Amino acid sequence: MRFRFCGDLDCPDWVLAEISTLAKISSVKLKLICGQVLRDLQGEGIDYDKISKLTSDAKFESGDVKATIAVLSFILSSAAKHGVDSDSLASELQQLGLPKEHAAGLCRSYEEKQSPLQDSLRARSLRVNRLDSVSWRVDQMLSSSELQQVNEPLVHLKLAVRDEDRGVTEPVAMTLSAQKFRVLLVELRQAHALMKSLS
Repeated sequence: MRFRFCGDLDCPDWVLAEISTLAKISSVKLKLICGQVLRDLQGEGIDYDKISKLTSDAKFESGDVKATIAVLSFILSSAAKHGVDSDSLASELQQLGLPKEHAAGLCRSYEEKQSPLQDSLRARSLRVNRLDSVSWRVDQMLSSSELQQVNEPLVHLKLAVRDEDRGVTEPVAMTLSAQKFRVLLVELRQAHALMKSLS
Protein backbone atom coordinates (compact mmCIF):
# COMPACT_ATOMS: atom_id res chain seq x y z
CA MET A 1 0.00 0.00 0.00
CA ARG A 2 1.30 3.45 -0.87
CA PHE A 3 1.23 6.43 1.46
CA ARG A 4 1.46 10.12 0.53
CA PHE A 5 3.56 10.98 3.59
CA CYS A 6 6.10 8.41 2.39
CA GLY A 7 6.30 10.00 -1.07
CA ASP A 8 3.70 7.63 -2.57
CA LEU A 9 5.82 4.63 -1.57
CA ASP A 10 5.27 1.78 0.88
CA CYS A 11 5.69 2.70 4.53
CA PRO A 12 9.11 1.55 5.81
CA ASP A 13 8.95 -1.59 7.98
CA TRP A 14 10.64 0.08 10.94
CA VAL A 15 7.94 2.81 10.97
CA LEU A 16 5.21 0.14 10.95
CA ALA A 17 6.94 -1.60 13.86
CA GLU A 18 7.09 1.62 15.93
CA ILE A 19 3.42 2.58 15.44
CA SER A 20 2.54 0.18 18.28
CA THR A 21 5.12 1.96 20.48
CA LEU A 22 3.38 5.30 19.82
CA ALA A 23 0.03 3.75 20.77
CA LYS A 24 1.35 2.93 24.28
CA ILE A 25 1.57 6.67 25.13
CA SER A 26 -1.55 8.70 25.88
CA SER A 27 -2.70 10.94 23.03
CA VAL A 28 -2.06 14.09 25.14
CA LYS A 29 1.51 13.06 25.91
CA LEU A 30 2.09 12.08 22.27
CA LYS A 31 1.02 15.59 21.23
CA LEU A 32 3.52 17.10 23.73
CA ILE A 33 6.31 14.84 22.43
CA CYS A 34 5.41 15.90 18.87
CA GLY A 35 5.92 19.49 19.96
CA GLN A 36 9.45 18.66 21.12
CA VAL A 37 10.25 16.75 17.91
CA LEU A 38 8.92 19.65 15.80
CA ARG A 39 11.16 22.06 17.75
CA ASP A 40 14.14 19.80 17.00
CA LEU A 41 13.25 19.56 13.30
CA GLN A 42 13.22 23.36 13.14
CA GLY A 43 16.70 23.54 14.72
CA GLU A 44 15.54 24.74 18.15
CA GLY A 45 16.78 21.68 20.05
CA ILE A 46 14.97 18.99 21.98
CA ASP A 47 14.47 18.48 25.73
CA TYR A 48 15.24 14.78 26.27
CA ASP A 49 14.50 15.01 30.00
CA LYS A 50 10.99 16.25 29.25
CA ILE A 51 10.43 13.42 26.78
CA SER A 52 11.71 10.87 29.31
CA LYS A 53 9.22 12.17 31.89
CA LEU A 54 6.38 12.07 29.36
CA THR A 55 7.17 8.43 28.49
CA SER A 56 7.83 7.23 32.06
CA ASP A 57 4.19 6.07 32.54
CA ALA A 58 4.54 3.73 29.57
CA LYS A 59 7.68 2.22 31.21
CA PHE A 60 9.76 3.02 28.13
CA GLU A 61 13.43 2.07 28.10
CA SER A 62 15.94 4.40 26.45
CA GLY A 63 15.64 2.44 23.18
CA ASP A 64 11.88 2.95 23.12
CA VAL A 65 12.30 6.69 23.74
CA LYS A 66 14.81 6.95 20.88
CA ALA A 67 12.53 4.93 18.60
CA THR A 68 9.59 7.22 19.46
CA ILE A 69 11.61 10.32 18.60
CA ALA A 70 12.92 8.72 15.37
CA VAL A 71 9.49 7.61 14.10
CA LEU A 72 7.85 10.95 14.93
CA SER A 73 10.73 12.78 13.27
CA PHE A 74 10.32 10.62 10.15
CA ILE A 75 6.53 11.02 10.00
CA LEU A 76 6.53 14.78 10.55
CA SER A 77 9.47 15.62 8.28
CA SER A 78 8.28 13.29 5.50
CA ALA A 79 4.75 14.69 5.61
CA ALA A 80 6.12 18.26 5.45
CA LYS A 81 8.54 17.35 2.66
CA HIS A 82 5.77 15.83 0.54
CA GLY A 83 3.26 18.61 1.32
CA VAL A 84 0.70 16.29 2.92
CA ASP A 85 -2.22 18.04 4.65
CA SER A 86 -3.08 17.09 8.24
CA ASP A 87 -6.37 15.31 7.37
CA SER A 88 -4.65 13.02 4.86
CA LEU A 89 -1.82 12.35 7.31
CA ALA A 90 -4.32 11.44 10.07
CA SER A 91 -6.12 9.06 7.72
CA GLU A 92 -2.89 7.36 6.64
CA LEU A 93 -1.63 6.99 10.22
CA GLN A 94 -4.93 5.37 11.20
CA GLN A 95 -4.55 2.95 8.28
CA LEU A 96 -1.17 2.00 9.77
CA GLY A 97 -2.82 1.21 13.12
CA LEU A 98 -2.36 4.40 15.14
CA PRO A 99 -5.48 5.07 17.25
CA LYS A 100 -7.72 7.89 16.00
CA GLU A 101 -7.14 10.20 19.01
CA HIS A 102 -3.37 9.71 18.75
CA ALA A 103 -3.40 10.50 15.02
CA ALA A 104 -5.59 13.56 15.66
CA GLY A 105 -3.22 14.93 18.33
CA LEU A 106 -0.15 14.33 16.19
CA CYS A 107 -1.79 16.00 13.20
CA ARG A 108 -2.91 19.04 15.23
CA SER A 109 0.73 19.62 16.22
CA TYR A 110 1.80 19.08 12.61
CA GLU A 111 -0.85 21.45 11.23
CA GLU A 112 0.22 24.24 13.62
CA LYS A 113 3.87 24.00 12.54
CA GLN A 114 3.60 22.74 8.95
CA SER A 115 4.55 25.98 7.22
CA PRO A 116 7.54 26.90 9.48
CA LEU A 117 8.67 23.25 9.35
CA GLN A 118 8.64 23.27 5.55
CA ASP A 119 10.58 26.56 5.53
CA SER A 120 13.15 25.12 7.93
CA LEU A 121 13.55 21.90 5.93
CA ARG A 122 13.85 23.89 2.69
CA ALA A 123 16.57 26.08 4.19
CA ARG A 124 18.59 23.02 5.24
CA SER A 125 18.09 20.84 2.16
CA LEU A 126 20.83 20.41 -0.41
CA ARG A 127 23.12 22.48 1.74
CA VAL A 128 26.80 21.98 2.27
CA ASN A 129 28.71 23.22 5.26
CA ARG A 130 28.68 26.99 5.75
CA LEU A 131 31.71 29.17 5.02
CA ASP A 132 32.37 31.38 8.07
CA SER A 133 35.44 33.27 6.92
CA VAL A 134 38.24 33.43 4.35
CA SER A 135 41.77 34.68 4.83
CA TRP A 136 44.48 34.75 2.18
CA ARG A 137 47.95 35.88 1.29
CA VAL A 138 50.07 35.90 -1.87
CA ASP A 139 53.71 34.80 -1.88
CA GLN A 140 56.05 35.57 -4.74
CA MET A 141 58.99 33.17 -4.87
CA LEU A 142 62.15 34.92 -6.05
CA SER A 143 64.59 32.02 -6.28
CA SER A 144 64.78 28.30 -5.67
CA SER A 145 67.44 25.65 -5.99
CA GLU A 146 64.77 23.04 -6.85
CA LEU A 147 62.65 24.88 -9.43
CA GLN A 148 63.77 26.30 -12.75
CA GLN A 149 60.96 28.85 -13.09
CA VAL A 150 60.27 30.75 -9.88
CA ASN A 151 58.39 33.89 -10.92
CA GLU A 152 55.05 32.23 -10.22
CA PRO A 153 53.03 33.73 -7.35
CA LEU A 154 51.31 31.32 -4.93
CA VAL A 155 48.00 32.08 -3.26
CA HIS A 156 47.50 30.67 0.24
CA LEU A 157 43.82 30.39 1.20
CA LYS A 158 42.52 29.55 4.66
CA LEU A 159 38.80 28.84 4.92
CA ALA A 160 36.89 28.52 8.19
CA VAL A 161 34.15 25.98 7.39
CA ARG A 162 31.28 25.40 9.83
CA ASP A 163 29.87 21.88 10.05
CA GLU A 164 26.20 22.62 10.86
CA ASP A 165 25.45 19.06 12.03
CA ARG A 166 28.25 18.97 14.60
CA GLY A 167 28.29 22.71 15.34
CA VAL A 168 32.05 22.89 14.82
CA THR A 169 34.15 25.30 12.73
CA GLU A 170 37.21 23.73 11.14
CA PRO A 171 40.05 25.37 9.18
CA VAL A 172 40.74 24.24 5.62
CA ALA A 173 44.03 25.45 4.13
CA MET A 174 45.18 25.25 0.51
CA THR A 175 47.85 26.65 -1.76
CA LEU A 176 47.03 27.51 -5.38
CA SER A 177 49.05 28.60 -8.35
CA ALA A 178 47.99 31.87 -9.98
CA GLN A 179 46.35 29.96 -12.84
CA LYS A 180 44.34 27.70 -10.51
CA PHE A 181 43.31 30.72 -8.45
CA ARG A 182 42.01 32.46 -11.58
CA VAL A 183 39.95 29.36 -12.46
CA LEU A 184 38.57 29.28 -8.90
CA LEU A 185 37.56 32.96 -9.12
CA VAL A 186 35.78 32.46 -12.45
CA GLU A 187 33.85 29.45 -11.09
CA LEU A 188 32.91 31.29 -7.88
CA ARG A 189 31.60 34.24 -9.90
CA GLN A 190 29.53 31.88 -12.07
CA ALA A 191 28.13 30.13 -8.99
CA HIS A 192 27.33 33.49 -7.36
CA ALA A 193 25.52 34.70 -10.50
CA LEU A 194 23.53 31.45 -10.66
CA MET A 195 22.52 31.72 -6.99
CA LYS A 196 21.37 35.33 -7.50
CA SER A 197 19.29 34.34 -10.52
CA LEU A 198 17.58 31.56 -8.54
CA SER A 199 16.67 33.72 -5.54
